[in-house]
Parts: sequence; structure tokens; C-alpha cells
Amino acid sequence: MTSAKKAFGKHFDIIRYPVNTEASNKVLSANNAYTFVVDMKANKPEIKQAIEGIFDVKVVSVKTMIRKGKRKVFKGRIGRRADIKRAIVRLAPENKIELGMGV
Repeated sequence: MTSAKKAFGKHFDIIRYPVNTEASNKVLSANNAYTFVVDMKANKPEIKQAIEGIFDVKVVSVKTMIRKGKRKVFKGRIGRRADIKRAIVRLAPENKIELGMGV
């Protein structure tokens, strides 16, 4: 296996899936920015490299946030959902990603 294929596979380990919510669509239409759920250990340069490698676009900026999991009660026991890390990726004005969502 070549190193290019290994690197491409690593991109999919970093980027989990896109977020398609009403709020993320507002950000998309206003700033040409897309929201993705990413690996908790991924940092901003890795996320930027992964998006540019997968979609062949120019990334201007990456902002990340960690959403804490909710506390839930199931059959009388208190549990907690997993934390999720999201990345808001802003693209150059001439670039676009086709994800089957948007305004």
C-alpha cells in the first residue's frame, strides 16, 4: 500500500460525518462554512489537511468545539452520553462541497 493511500485513509479517521442541522445550514449560507463531527484527538491543522485532501478545496479557517454529553436516566441508572467534537470549516469563496444539504 502506498503512502498516499495510507494518508487518504487517515483523513477519514479524522473526519467522521457532516452535520446537517438548521443552524449549520445558516452558517453555510452566510459564511461558506461547513460543520463536521471530527475525532476528539484531532487538532486544527489535521482537520484542515483532511478536508483539503478529501474534498479538494481550499480551507480558510477551522474552528473547533467540544459538546459535552448529556446526562440520561435509563431504568433508574444515571448515565452519560459521549462527548462530541465538531469543527466548523470555512472555505475560500470559490470553493464548495456537495454534501446533499444546504439552503
